[in-house]
Amino acid sequence: MSEAVLVTVADRVATVTLNRANVHNAFDDALIADLTAALQECERNDAVRAVVLTGAGASFSAGADLNWMRGMAAASEADNLADSLRLATLMRTLNFLAKPTIARVNGSAYGGGVGLVACCDHAIGVVGAKFSLSEVKLGLVPAVISPYVVAAIGPRPARRLFVSGEVFDAAAAERIGLLHEAVTSDQLDEAVQRALHFLAKGGPVAQGEAKRLALRIAGMTPESAERTDRENATLIARLRVSAEGQHGLTAFLEKRAPAWASR
Repeated sequence: MSEAVLVTVADRVATVTLNRANVHNAFDDALIADLTAALQECERNDAVRAVVLTGAGASFSAGADLNWMRGMAAASEADNLADSLRLATLMRTLNFLAKPTIARVNGSAYGGGVGLVACCDHAIGVVGAKFSLSEVKLGLVPAVISPYVVAAIGPRPARRLFVSGEVFDAAAAERIGLLHEAVTSDQLDEAVQRALHFLAKGGPVAQGEAKRLALRIAGMTPESAERTDRENATLIARLRVSAEGQHGLTAFLEKRAPAWASR
């Protein structure tokens, strides 16, 4: 593993930290691979009862890394499909992790960062955090993360935010259910510890079953999610190589407005 993800274990809690603070913990191939592997190891480790996911520095995660996006823009549809399936595996791994998960949202989350928050069982964020699902501004859609975001906030808010790409604050994130709690930065660790205190009272086998129960009743199983992930990965791969997707990605990378943007 690279240094893109750090894992510490103390008092039966694994803290998994996205460690690319210089680029606001943006996703690239290494971070996706390392985070998937770290979560899988947490699941196998009997010394871990719960997982806290957070970011280094001022941000939780800015979504896609610029160099990664350049690779997307230049890649074939087949390569984009493989890339999207790797991200889908990460989200599915986190969503169905057999142990309780807490998103410690220490700062803003965009794109795939919002997906990580939505995949956690409990999400606690700072009041200054900003959020956005801005893919339409690039001629794309938040395909891979969509099942988890819709499950977290519901279809009506998702429709608005998927279509508008607007930035929203922590109060709005709490109101729609993306965050369970929005607290000041000096209260963040206390809030996370309070959540861990209650988690420590539950039986670990029962907690795993309770999580699977809630997901199954909501219509989401690992098998159904894998099928949906492949459909969504196929969609985003097609859009990335489409004329609009290519134009939007190129405009973004060149720091100019796309042709469709109102002046």
